[in-house]
Amino acid sequence: MSLLKTMIKHTAGGQEASAGCETPLLPPQQPQPAIYVSTGLDVHEVEDARDWPEDREIDGTLCRRLSPEYFAWLRSRMLTAQAAHKAGKLPEDAWNTLRKRFNALQALAIREFGKELLQEVLHSFSPKNYRPPALRPEAQEKPVEVDTKDWIYPGNQAWKCKQPVTSQAVAKVDAIREEAMAKGWSEARLYQNQGRFRFPCGEDYGLVCFVDGDQEIGEVTERSIEIIHGPKSGRPSTLRFYTPDVPQPWMKKVED
Repeated sequence: MSLLKTMIKHTAGGQEASAGCETPLLPPQQPQPAIYVSTGLDVHEVEDARDWPEDREIDGTLCRRLSPEYFAWLRSRMLTAQAAHKAGKLPEDAWNTLRKRFNALQALAIREFGKELLQEVLHSFSPKNYRPPALRPEAQEKPVEVDTKDWIYPGNQAWKCKQPVTSQAVAKVDAIREEAMAKGWSEARLYQNQGRFRFPCGEDYGLVCFVDGDQEIGEVTERSIEIIHGPKSGRPSTLRFYTPDVPQPWMKKVED
């Protein structure tokens, strides 16, 4: 028998033998529980989050899956809120609500990750380099048209000029809203998209008008908020959005 016929015979025999075998069933996938937390410290314990992204809206609120790094970032915001409370900028009721929520979250984080790991992350954590929660659209073949028609601030007034604002830009500002307001920023400075002059002229337009597309929000201070252009491009650039509501270094006091 030739080598070719021998190969055909054994190959066919193997196929016939395997035809009568049953294919083993794969075990069912186990649920993957996860804890999602909003920037306002609302906690959601999810029974199965296998297909969930890191950032997701739950009950209309932007949340992120809890991790040691996210806990460290939330803790840094609590320290900022505590300083604002001591300075009289954050009411007692608001501070007590945040404190109770954070204490409950801290107990969950210790249960999930352990004290040693949390302390290790807290020791090396830098809030300035952390990317806060934001809704990021999934990559698609065609660009998605983002709805811009619904956002108007202030909603009870009609100004001469308006600047369209995307839902992604609003979500970015929502992520730092409490921290900014604890440092003295008003809602108008964060969210206003109406003005007396055409955008970007004048000082009427808020931060939300400047953080669309690949712009991300960085450090928040009493005087300014950092805007990072192209954070994933390899050559990011940084600008600052200043508020005229507090003294700035270049402002000179004019006496009567």
